[in-house]
Amino acid sequence: MAYGLLINLDRCSGCDSCIVACKLENDLPLGHFYNKVIALGPTGTFPNVEKYWLPSQCQQCRNPQCVAVCPTGASYRDEKTGYVLIDREKCIGCRYCMYACPYGVREFNEEQGCVQKCTLCSQITADGSGVPACVHNCNCGARFFGDFDDPESDVCKEMAKYPPEAIHSLPDPGDSQPVTRYILSPKFASWKELV
Repeated sequence: MAYGLLINLDRCSGCDSCIVACKLENDLPLGHFYNKVIALGPTGTFPNVEKYWLPSQCQQCRNPQCVAVCPTGASYRDEKTGYVLIDREKCIGCRYCMYACPYGVREFNEEQGCVQKCTLCSQITADGSGVPACVHNCNCGARFFGDFDDPESDVCKEMAKYPPEAIHSLPDPGDSQPVTRYILSPKFASWKELV
């Protein structure tokens, strides 16, 4: 199984409702985020100007570097769901996982003395009955959740509507194999390779 998010950037308006929903659902303290939205652009010369919004959160990698460097086993990939998670009881706050993550999506919670990150709202989704808060509250219907290994899942059905050149993932500098995918059709904007 490879559960993760598919985000259709053709639809994303950069409204930040995913950020707010995530903070509320996960009771995140001021200044902490599991999900961020980055504005890319505007680029080009008028009238040929492009801009899109890129949500960034845990990419739910198949080969997570954060797990590989964790000395206590606090960072792990759940065998049942494939979610990349953190066992807060085992986390010693060394932050190795934060340095290893190529996407910079882990944060250190000073108050709790441990690292935290997106869990795909495992408190809602682990039993298969719901979707993450960011998906549920997306005003534009741009977010999808499901198993990328299941052709009948919402993520696979949505991807099937688009040609290969419209399907993207963030760069993979260390063979992390990120699961999260993005849809950005060339007619809306050119995909920017972030490094």
